[in-house]
Amino acid sequence: MAGHDKLHRAIEENRTLAETTVKSPIPFAANGEAAEQIEVENPATGKLVGTVPRMSPTDVREIASRARAAQPGWEAMGYEGRAQVLLRAQKWLLTNSRRVIDTIVSETGKTHEDAQIAEIGYAAPAFGFWARNAPRFLADERVSIRSPMLKGKRVVMRHRPLGVVGVIGPWNYPLTNSFGDCIPALAAGNAVIMKPSEITPLTSLLMGEMLAECGLPADVYQVATGLGDVGAELIDHVDFVMFTGSIETGKRVAERAARTLTPVSLELGGKDPMIVLRDADLEKAANAATWYSMQNGGQTCISVERVYVEEPIYDEFVKLVSEKVGKLRQGVPAGPGSVDVGAVTFGPQAEIVDSHVKDAVAKGARVAVGGRLKDGPGRFYEPTVLLDVDHTMRCMTEETFGPTLPIMKVPDADEAVRLANDSDYGLQASVWTRDVIRGEEIAARMEAGVASVNEHQINYFALEAPMGGWKQSGLGSRHGPDGIRKYTRRQVSVISRIGLRRELFMFPYSKCSSKLLGTALKLLHGRGKR
Repeated sequence: MAGHDKLHRAIEENRTLAETTVKSPIPFAANGEAAEQIEVENPATGKLVGTVPRMSPTDVREIASRARAAQPGWEAMGYEGRAQVLLRAQKWLLTNSRRVIDTIVSETGKTHEDAQIAEIGYAAPAFGFWARNAPRFLADERVSIRSPMLKGKRVVMRHRPLGVVGVIGPWNYPLTNSFGDCIPALAAGNAVIMKPSEITPLTSLLMGEMLAECGLPADVYQVATGLGDVGAELIDHVDFVMFTGSIETGKRVAERAARTLTPVSLELGGKDPMIVLRDADLEKAANAATWYSMQNGGQTCISVERVYVEEPIYDEFVKLVSEKVGKLRQGVPAGPGSVDVGAVTFGPQAEIVDSHVKDAVAKGARVAVGGRLKDGPGRFYEPTVLLDVDHTMRCMTEETFGPTLPIMKVPDADEAVRLANDSDYGLQASVWTRDVIRGEEIAARMEAGVASVNEHQINYFALEAPMGGWKQSGLGSRHGPDGIRKYTRRQVSVISRIGLRRELFMFPYSKCSSKLLGTALKLLHGRGKR
C-alpha cells in the first residue's frame, strides 16, 4: 500500500488534493509485462490523483478462489472474534478520519462535510452496530410448531454464512454505499470481494489497508478494481451479490445472476418526492429542501428530486428556497467549511443533469437559480431551482442525480400524492406539515420504501430499520435484521430425542392406521368456520 502512504503524505503537506498527482505502484501481469492501469481523477480539478490495476476476469477467478479458501477460518473465529476485528476497524476509521475524508474528497470531488457526515458518520457506527447485533440477529431460533406430526420434537432454525459475497458499489458514496455493505457481510462470517466503481476505487483499497491492520485474515476482504467485465465475472463466482446503482445496470446484474441462481439484493434509482402542505413550517421545509436536494451535489439516490407545494404557500416557499440555494458556495473543496456544494463526480452524469434542465426550459420551465454547467477544469453544475415544471419534463419523471430542485404548484394534498406516485421509482418520499397525524396518513399513501413526516433521508442512519425500494427502485433491503440475514443461508433442523420406533404414518400401511389418520385430520382441521 505504498501508494496510499504517498497519497496520505501529499494530503498532509497540501491540505487538499487539488494540486497533487500521485500514482500507485504499477503491478505486473503473469507474463512480466506491466498490468493495465485505471487513472483516477479529482473531478473538482481534473487532475490525476492515483492509478489502480485494471483487473481482468481471470484475476477475478483467482481472487474468488482465495476468498473461498480463507472464508472457513474467518467463520470459525465466531461472532466474538469477528466483532473484535470490526471494533478495531471502527477505532481505526475514527482515528484516521481525516485521511479517509481526504481520500474520498480526492476521488469524488464532494465537500469535506459531505464525506464527514454521510460517509464517516455512517460507517463508524455501522462497525459497532453489526459487531454488537450479529449474534442477536443470527442466533439459533426455536420454532413453535403445532402439527401433531411433530409432537415431542424440537424445530430449530439457524443461520450459516453464504460463503463469498460480492459487493458491486457505486461512485457517489465509495464508503457508505460500497464498503458499508461489506460490514454486515463480514460480521455474518463471509469473505467479501468488493468491486468498486472504476471512478472511485481508492477508498475501497484504503479500507483493505485498514482491515489488514486491524487483524482481518488475508483474502477475507479483497478489492477487484476494474471495469464492467470484472463486475460481470464476479457475479459468476460468488454466493450473493449486493449491487447499488442504476435500474438498467441492476437488471443486467439480476439477469447475469439468474444464470447461476445466485441471490441478489439491489438498491437502484430514486426520483424521491417531497410534499409541502399549506400548514407546514416553511422555514424548516425550505432548509430541508435545500439541503436534501443539494447535499453531495444531489448525487444521492434518496435525495429530494422533486417538490410538490400546495398553492397557498407556493410563492413563499419558492422565495425561501431560491434565496437559500442562491447563497450556496460551490467550488474546489479545500478543507472544512470551504464550500457547500462540490463537483459532479461522473462526467456523463453532468451531461444528464444539463439535458434535464434544457429539456425543462424547452417545455416552458423557468430557471430561478443556476441552470448551467460551469466552465473550467473541474466538473461543476450550478445549484439549480426550476419552476413552472410538470410531468411532461424529464426533470420530474427521470432520475436527475444532480444539484437541481424542480418545484411544482399543486391545488391540494390529493393531487400531490397522485403526482408523487406517478413514477416507476419508489425509494424515498416525505410530507411536511404541522399536523403530524394527517402527515402520517398521507405518508402511508405514498408508494415508497420509506415515507417520512417532516424528515427526509435521515432514516439511512437508522440501522435498526430496513431500507429498501419499491417498484423499480430495487429488491431486498439494507439494515435491520434482514440487512445481515440476507448474507446467510437458513437451515432448519427437526430434533427428536425420544419417540416411537415406528410412527403411525410409516410402512406398512393398513386400513386401521389410515382410518385413524383420517379421523385425526377431521378432528384437528375440520372445525373451521363455514
